[in-house]
Amino acid sequence: MFIRSIRVPSSSGVVHEYVRVVESVRDNGRVRQRLVLNLGRRDTLGTILPLLQRFLQGDTPPPHDGPIEALEASTWGPVLVVRHFFDTLGLWPLLDSCRRWPRLQPDEDPDDDWPSRALALIANRLVHPVSEHALAGWLETDYVCDRLGRRYLPHWQQHGRVRVDLSILQYWYRTLDHLILNQAKIELALYGRLRDLFHFEPDLVFYDLTSVYFEGHGPAGLAKHGYSRDGKPRNVQVVVGVVMVAGWPIAHHVWAGNTRDSKTVAEVIADLTQRFAFRRVVFVGDRGMVTEKNLEVLHEADGDWGFLLGMTRRQNPEAEALIDRVVEEHWLDCRSGINGQEAKVKQRTRVQEVVCGRAGVRVFVVDSDQRRDYEQRQREKAMERVRLSLEKLQTRVAQGRLKDPAKIGAAAQRILSRNHGHRYYAWELVAGRFEFLEHPVNLPREKKYEGKYLIQTDQADMTPLEAVAQYKELNEVERGFRSLKDPLGMRPIWHHHERRVRAHIFVAALAFLLERMLERALQDGGVPLSAQAALTALQTIRHVRFQVDGQERTGVTPGSPHARQVLRALKITQLRPPVPPEGTPATV
Repeated sequence: MFIRSIRVPSSSGVVHEYVRVVESVRDNGRVRQRLVLNLGRRDTLGTILPLLQRFLQGDTPPPHDGPIEALEASTWGPVLVVRHFFDTLGLWPLLDSCRRWPRLQPDEDPDDDWPSRALALIANRLVHPVSEHALAGWLETDYVCDRLGRRYLPHWQQHGRVRVDLSILQYWYRTLDHLILNQAKIELALYGRLRDLFHFEPDLVFYDLTSVYFEGHGPAGLAKHGYSRDGKPRNVQVVVGVVMVAGWPIAHHVWAGNTRDSKTVAEVIADLTQRFAFRRVVFVGDRGMVTEKNLEVLHEADGDWGFLLGMTRRQNPEAEALIDRVVEEHWLDCRSGINGQEAKVKQRTRVQEVVCGRAGVRVFVVDSDQRRDYEQRQREKAMERVRLSLEKLQTRVAQGRLKDPAKIGAAAQRILSRNHGHRYYAWELVAGRFEFLEHPVNLPREKKYEGKYLIQTDQADMTPLEAVAQYKELNEVERGFRSLKDPLGMRPIWHHHERRVRAHIFVAALAFLLERMLERALQDGGVPLSAQAALTALQTIRHVRFQVDGQERTGVTPGSPHARQVLRALKITQLRPPVPPEGTPATV
């Protein structure tokens, strides 16, 4: 007899695996397999396997006549997956080999298992991002344990506004200190591990920036006012740059909040050439990176560095001239992505190369229907806001409530300074009447720009279609920022020490990498779920503590159908956490 399994799809589309006992029989001279016994679904058999083994060995437990009392059910699935990725990426031995922050607390154990707490912090960023102060609440609802299986439990103790034991809080802060001390080593080692796992070459480097704001003052040398991409101009902030290769985040950098985009490029290039030993790479960045100095940095970097960069359209005399060189008959249609292919109204993206007067530089003009629709809508909304304000000013002047020409001019300038009004309208005073009209030069230029953007490169063998496809991959970095800042809760930041701010962002970056790992596994496994949807489904996998006949026992629920799909994609079969050493079920 043999054990065989079959896969049967349910009405909901979930595929279940059933286990059968079959035997080989001879029928008309042919050998075939005959069904002997249906054992049931494989996932449910796993939970009763210990009982079945005891029964077959003659060690049948007595029937339970007493009540079964459920004591606790804690969320376990997301932490189980994070532990799986820790094993896949080799993070346990990597963190064990790292240095520790030299200034320990007086009663701190120098051999403390801080990598396990690092796992807890990263898991929290993925599942329910909170500050270290609020971590205790999450530890009450989720089953989080160290590598030996000892559970982390909250220690409540009121200290003013802080509700947790301060000595326990210091353990979590010290974990941040250990992590940031080893950031350079950890990022480099993870990059090597990713290359081994996914077999990619660093031929393109994608780089982009975002900002993250503080609640409060933040560290004096880092928290500064600057251009806020979060729409929080009144809050101080930091600037965060992320480097991605082949869709994987491999490094990040943190600068003061008033740092200009272009000022960061030289440091990033130096890091990639020295720490990562990149030599023959094309640097892909947005238009904020383009300065003559940065192009010189790329030209003079060790190795053979090229560039594929966006170009600014406004305040750039070259841009309008380049767009004017477009020849309608020379457009090339770009292949649309999956969203474009599925759209009801087909939207084109076209490209053509135009003559550039700079030696060794090629320029491509890209025309996107989707971008044009968006920019046109934004312009029309802005023009409507400005027009209404100008009409109110016109009424005030007509009613004689505002007569001084200097004050009228100042009011008009204030209106036009909002919503980019200078791009759309002009005004004049005619015999004491305030008149405004659509700007005869700026508005036609804006309409000419809509839907178009410019890309420049020094790569002689790159086709226009390749340039567009590769430049569009910058969207992956921008999507990564949305993951970092929204689901993973990198913003806002509450820390007051610079190293803790940097460590907070590093934890979010590591969580982002694990989210990408999960996304890739789901894609490879054919599971139609996003990473965040998968993490939500995994929360149905619970670690259960219950009492039978006065004896306490534990178990793990199999979770929802979607959760089981995720586990199959990740090839996770062992659901139980490690069994803690006897007498030490919990830790701090």
